[in-house]
Amino acid sequence: GVQLVEYGGGSAQPGGSLRLSCAASGLTVSAYCMAWFRQAAGKERERVAHMPSTGNSWYSDSVKGRFTISRDNANNSMYLQMNSVKPEDTGMYYCAASPLRWLCSEWTYWGQGTQVTVSS
Repeated sequence: GVQLVEYGGGSAQPGGSLRLSCAASGLTVSAYCMAWFRQAAGKERERVAHMPSTGNSWYSDSVKGRFTISRDNANNSMYLQMNSVKPEDTGMYYCAASPLRWLCSEWTYWGQGTQVTVSS
């Protein structure tokens, strides 16, 4: 079946950078809408970025200009480059995939999550 596995979580200081990876199997990332979600303690899960099969990527206002979503079709992986991180970026980050490759809804497949902590 489909598996999504996140890597790269950890700790960073404010202003620093982290790069999250999502390795996919059982699906081809180029044929799906791929996304990163996060959930901070005590808060609702929120979508931070998504990348349609083709077309423009989307970012939440809170991360726009700081985060970049990308994919490597050869490695069937996608990434989230997180720059200028803030304490508010702390949370569990999840890789997700939608078979609605351009509509980018119905997030059918999820990774296990990787923790990101931003603190001084």
